[in-house]
Formats: sequence, C-alpha cells, structure tokens
Amino acid sequence: MPTIVIAVANQKGGVGKTTTAVNLAACLARLGKRILLVDIDPQANATSGLGLSKTPGASAYRALLGQEPLDARIVGTGRECLEIVPAEFDMCGAEVELSRLENHLLRLRFTLEPVRTSGRAELVLVDCPPSLGILTLNAFAAADRLLVPIQCEYYALEGISTITRIAGQLRETGVNPDLELMGVVMTMYDGRTRLSPQVVAEVRQHFGELVFDTVIPRTTRLAEAPSFGKAIIEYDPYSPAASAYEVLAQEVLARIDSGPEGMAGPPGASLLSER
Repeated sequence: MPTIVIAVANQKGGVGKTTTAVNLAACLARLGKRILLVDIDPQANATSGLGLSKTPGASAYRALLGQEPLDARIVGTGRECLEIVPAEFDMCGAEVELSRLENHLLRLRFTLEPVRTSGRAELVLVDCPPSLGILTLNAFAAADRLLVPIQCEYYALEGISTITRIAGQLRETGVNPDLELMGVVMTMYDGRTRLSPQVVAEVRQHFGELVFDTVIPRTTRLAEAPSFGKAIIEYDPYSPAASAYEVLAQEVLARIDSGPEGMAGPPGASLLSER
C-alpha cells in the first residue's frame, strides 16, 4: 500500500481532534500498520498525549523551512509501529515564517515527500492546529484524505461547511487536486442527553455515508488518558472509548481499501453554513 497522508482537522477547538489523532494512530499501530503521527499544532497536545516532552528544537519547524530533512525529527514513541514528529511552541513561528516563503502552502508536502518515497510509514496522520491558518492549509495541501472530528453539540456543526469549502478550493485551484474527504467522526457523544442523538442524526442526514458508523463516547477515562501520556487502549483497554477507537481504526482502513469517497458534500450540506 502506498503511503497515505491523512489530515485530522477542525478549526474549532475542543472537539476531540487531537484525541482522535492520537488514539486512531495508536489503534492503527496496534493493528500492525506503520504509523507516523506528525504534530504541527503549537500546543503540542498530541506530543504530550503520547508521553513525550515538549523539547525545544524537536519539532518540524526547521524541516518546514527547508533547513533539514523531516527524518531528523522523527522519534519513537515506545510503541511498536508508531513514530511521531513532535511539536513544541516554536511552531507558532512557522505560521509567520512560512508566509514569507515561496510555495508557502506546499512546504509540508515537500517535507513529507521523502517519507512517502521511503515507505517508512504506511499511514501518516497530521494533527492540525484548531484553526485554518497556514499550518492547517499546509496539511490540506499535503494530505490525500481529510478526516474531520466534530463534537456532538449544536454549534460544532457550523464549521464543517467551511472546511469542505476550503478543501474544495484547494482541489479546484490545483494546490491539491487529489484531496478527498475521508469522513466525519462524531465525538463526545453522550447518550444520556437528547442533544447528542439529534446532532448525530442531523449530520448523517446532511453527510450520509461520509459520517463514520463509529461514534466516540464522552468518558472520564478518555479525558484522563492524555495526562498519563497514554492512548486510551493503553490506559483503559476495556473501556467503551477504547473499543470505539479500535472499531474506528478498522473503518478507516476499510475506507482506504475501498478508494476515495470524493470531496463533494451531499445535497443539503450547504445548509450548515446558513446556521
């Protein structure tokens, strides 16, 4: 299987984006896939969530500027089949520096190309900042697939149309004509409320089969796991959240095997932008 780059993105914070990136990476690695998690969020939560410290100079910053190969920043996580490019605070500077460079939207694509050709990883997951700045746009320009986690709350719906519109523009302008929407993951589901099922139903109505069958529950154990530097399958392997991410990993692999789903949202997706 050729290396597939998946951008995990949502411009709204607090929707389970990094939680999904970390736990999906860990579950895919547990299935024997060679995984590289690239943390380009200056908050570096994916880095600390896997138990790594935020070390000055350890991020992809210099690689994005063309000053060194990305391989120089790939480190092990202590888990079989799972490596990471950590982040730290200097990634804030990358937002400014990249805007001054030629082909500023393609810097991450250029940086990842040696990883693709080497076959070091089968899947590259990019944890994006909670914004639509230059770093996130670089992830969109470098990715084959886009995975969007959204929280099971009303206002979380508003950003989906923005992401799909920008991704569509990147395709149409030729920046990344191959970018496809892999799917939408519903997170922080609370079955005790009426709101969560209503939000899931509405998103499924608008996005149809693009919404993953797996729904990630809101649990205390899942929220606790990052503080111990562990994925949920390590921290509480028999929990509902661990089971959900294990099934999600299977769904992701199935969608990769079945080919691209297409970026175009279903009829009615534009209604989300009217809210």
